[in-house]
Amino acid sequence: MSYPQYPQQTQQQSGQPVWQGGEPPLWAPYYGAPFPAAVRRFFKKYATFSGRASRSEYWWWALVSFIVSAVLNVIMLVGGAAGAEVGADGTSVPGPGMVIGLILAAIWFIAVIVPSLALSVRRLHDANFSGWMLLLGFVPFVGGIILLVFMVMEAKPAGQRFDQHGW
Repeated sequence: MSYPQYPQQTQQQSGQPVWQGGEPPLWAPYYGAPFPAAVRRFFKKYATFSGRASRSEYWWWALVSFIVSAVLNVIMLVGGAAGAEVGADGTSVPGPGMVIGLILAAIWFIAVIVPSLALSVRRLHDANFSGWMLLLGFVPFVGGIILLVFMVMEAKPAGQRFDQHGW
């Protein structure tokens, strides 16, 4: 099956498109996306489940998400240990730092859950898989490993079928 070429792109030796004028439009994957562009595109495509996302877009965001989550966990652990008290009945009462850390973590989770799912679906599309494959994450033990393999796979030209062109 042959897929049409986009009018404003040319092919690089690696087979990935090179956009005339720099960054590709939001409907197209950004292969080799630098860190700031990947984070910016993550928030611009907040709830966009159609289209594709390159490996660099996905993995730069995975790094940001990991770092922010680690910092929030440290805040909760340090805040919980610093202000922890033992109540009269012998139970441990978390300190105010733990409560602040939990609130910040909840805000972070709520803010990024939808765009993280959308990015994962777009990454699956780039490897030419249906977004419904994301449900493999619910399979105990092997589901997460299978998804990791899918997220690491290189782009397949057949994944263009998931694009919605903005021309």
